Amino acid sequence: MIGRRRVSSGSPYEAQFGFCRAVRVGNRIVVAGTGPVEPDGSTTPGGAAEQADRCCAIIVAAIEELGGSASDVVRTRMLLTDFGDQAAVGAVHARWFGQARPAATMAGVAWLCRKEWKIEIEAEALIG
Repeated sequence: MIGRRRVSSGSPYEAQFGFCRAVRVGNRIVVAGTGPVEPDGSTTPGGAAEQADRCCAIIVAAIEELGGSASDVVRTRMLLTDFGDQAAVGAVHARWFGQARPAATMAGVAWLCRKEWKIEIEAEALIG
């Protein structure tokens, strides 16, 4: 499709499940649900805050590769497996996206792709 650009983060799930980390069409960037995956494919160690920080780093790197920045983020969705992690995850979200103040959703879920994942985050950005 003309005008569509994609970026991969190297997650093992991208090829397995048939998706890419982020897609840009026109001035819109949509970032897929992003789990705490390290460059070697392992899960980020630590608690929900450490995992959320890794998710945000992957998201912002994908947005930047497609010509945007964290300040262009207009929507995020945070999926948590433990109600008790919301304050820690919220603080990480504020550190990464607080200046942009996107519309955001934080919801609890029963499980994510890996049992050790505590968080998965999606994002959307509008450029310009």
